[in-house]
This record gives sequence, C-alpha cells and structure tokens, in this order.
Amino acid sequence: MTFVATMGALGTIKEKLEISADIAIISHRNPDGDALGSSLALQRVLEKKGHVVKVVMPSSHPDTFHFLPKIDDMIIFDQDHDLARETLTKAKILFCLDFNSLDRVDKLGETIQASKAYKIMIDHHIDPEPFVDYAISDSGASSTCEMIFDFIQDIGYTEYLDFQSGDCLMTGIITDTGSFRYNTNPNVYVVASKLKQIGVDDYRLNDLIYNTMTEKQLRLLGHCLANRFELIAEHQAGIVWLTREDYKEFDIQRGDTEGIVNYILMIKGINVAAFIREQPTIVKLSLRSKGDISMQELARNHFKGGGHKNASGGAAYARLEDVIRKFKRVLPRYVHKEV
Repeated sequence: MTFVATMGALGTIKEKLEISADIAIISHRNPDGDALGSSLALQRVLEKKGHVVKVVMPSSHPDTFHFLPKIDDMIIFDQDHDLARETLTKAKILFCLDFNSLDRVDKLGETIQASKAYKIMIDHHIDPEPFVDYAISDSGASSTCEMIFDFIQDIGYTEYLDFQSGDCLMTGIITDTGSFRYNTNPNVYVVASKLKQIGVDDYRLNDLIYNTMTEKQLRLLGHCLANRFELIAEHQAGIVWLTREDYKEFDIQRGDTEGIVNYILMIKGINVAAFIREQPTIVKLSLRSKGDISMQELARNHFKGGGHKNASGGAAYARLEDVIRKFKRVLPRYVHKEV
C-alpha cells in the first residue's frame, strides 16, 4: 500500500540502505532536468555509501544536460531493452523518481510491477498510484530534486553530498522553477542556499542550461513566434503550434522545442500558454499558466494528461486543427472560473 512516508517509514528505508545492495533508479520518459538531476544525484550519494547503482531511463535526454556527471552511463530502454529490464529485475531496491504512475515509463511499467525489489517513490505530482512499498509524495515541493535533498538529509547521508551531486540537484530545481520564477516555496530557497554552501555555482548552471541554443533552435523559435503563434486576448491566452511539416523542415529532435511555451507568458496580461505539436501518430500539448488558473485540471479533463497546477501536459489522437479547436472551446471555463 502506498502512503506518504513518515519518519518511521524513513527509518525503515535507512535500515535497508545500511546493507550494500544492487539499486536501480528510474524516472519518466522524455526526462527533463528534474528527472535527470534527481536520479543522478541520488545515484552519486548511494554509490558513495557503497551501493551498486544504475540509472534507467525509458528514453534519451536532451543534449542540453550533457554536463551532468555520469549522464552518459545511464541505461536507455529505447536503445537496449534487455539491459534495462535486466537491471530493474536484478535490483534489490528500486527508486521511482519524478513520476507517480506507471504509464509515465511506458513498457517498463510491467517490469516494475513484476519486480520483487523494495520500491520507493519520491515525487511531487498529485495523486500517486499505489505501485510502490513507500511513497514520499509532496505536491507542494518545487521539484523532485528539492525532495531528494531533503530525503538525503532525513536519512543522515548529507556527508555524501558534494558539489557534483549538488550540481545535479540545482539543475532540477532551476529547470522545474524556471530559475525560481514559479513553483517556489520557502524550503526550496533553503535547499538552494545549502547547495551553494557546498560549492554549487548556480550562475554557471543557468548558463549551461539556457545559453546553449543552436542556430537551428533559434530559427525554430523565430518561426514559432512569427508564423505559428495566435493570441487569444479575450481569454488571456496564447497558442503556438507545430505541424508534421515543421518537424521535417527544421529536423526537430528531442530538446529542440524545450522552453518555447514559456515565451508566450512573457506577454503582458497573458496568463495561459499552450504549445501544441503534431507528431506522426499523436498530438501533444504542453500547457502553462499563472496564478490560480489550473492547467492540470484542463489537461486531465480534456486531454488525458496531468502534471502540476501551472505546468501540465496532455495528448490526443486527433487532427491538429481539431485539438486546437477543442482547446479554445474548453479554455474559457478554466480562465474565467466557469462551471
């Protein structure tokens, strides 16, 4: 049965971690800075404790995060199905980070369910599913990286934190808060302060994350804002979309569209942003909002998605124009609090 871990539960986890073991860490498909940072930071800390730790991801990561330590050693399911499944099956302890439902890890969900490992979830999304032994779940946390720092501290492993694991944690915090512009809380500033005390350079990390665009990515951004942008001023919203033809023309790869949705919210008076992409078999949505406007509810109710209140995603098996039309139709009830 899944529950929010108490100090007693943390004691049980710490007891299990006192004996060296094979440990696997897994996060969600299309891993972002928080998924990567939390996984790699926890790996480094547990390895310093004496465990054998492998990180498994369902799919590859954006090149943006190439600077994170041991990122090239991760096992990618899309590239090696057998090794990924073997690693999860062999593990005695399995950490599930930054996801709360098995559909976020695609086919690896079956392997996780079948695993006899002691399973621990650490995550900040709402409504966790009961597939682990213990869940540390806090939707008020800025990021899973914030939670991993607290977890490491709570089980008494702070001595194993160094600036490299700190870089990983700060990367997840920076990316999930947009450099402390949203999803913040008092504790995340405390965590950031402690990370700086162990040598983390947040200025350097911001530069590595946000100032490494390629010419292609910059031209794609210009195309989106000049040719694929619609302002819906009466509903305080803006939409950017990409067609299949755009993907071919710009040779769009994983990570090339990262952050485009956020440019919409830079417009004064705009409180909702939608980035809608037509892919070969599905249309995907990235939704952002300000204040009390819940994109999580909109995504969950209409696009089989979810996430955070102000940052969510969804998908639909439909034509691009139909998805855009549906988004426009349902949007007013969430912006204007209609029932």
